[in-house]
Amino acid sequence: MRTHNKQNVNFERGFTLIELMTALSIFAIVMTISMGSILGIFDANRKSRSLKTVTNNLNLSLESMSKEIRFGSNYHCGSNGQSTNPQNCSSGDDYFTFLSSDGQQVTYRLNNNAIEKRINSNAFIAVTAPELVVEDLVFYTLGAGTSDGRQPKVVMRVKGYAGDGTGRSEFTLQTLISQRALDI
Repeated sequence: MRTHNKQNVNFERGFTLIELMTALSIFAIVMTISMGSILGIFDANRKSRSLKTVTNNLNLSLESMSKEIRFGSNYHCGSNGQSTNPQNCSSGDDYFTFLSSDGQQVTYRLNNNAIEKRINSNAFIAVTAPELVVEDLVFYTLGAGTSDGRQPKVVMRVKGYAGDGTGRSEFTLQTLISQRALDI
């Protein structure tokens, strides 16, 4: 039998209701902050994937354009003059046409913040994703239709951005394309 006296008190200790409520409150606050951080990471990951997809589209578009131009002929920069005749454009223009390696007239231009392509006299179609905003597209053509024996060259510069707000990524790309066959 157990006896209790004032000097030798043997109580079984546990947590009081106040201690449990305090611990649960602290746990709930920590979990709320943690969940906010985790959701923020998921959102950043989603935005990063979306931006990567748009960037891959831009890379594919510019690589495709460069390849077509590289193997083309009769480079004509600018919208004035006969587009089938070679024309230099040292000051730059956002309109460029050439004869492709398979004999089709290919035209690239900037229209409504997108790069567009036309084959022969068909309608223009966008080659860049709608999420990609192209602010500036400039073609510089040198050596087109000259008889100096030099290969024609095209410098292409693209400037724009993808995303919006804090996730906005700006870009400026420039590439030099030299023709693989002489245009003489």
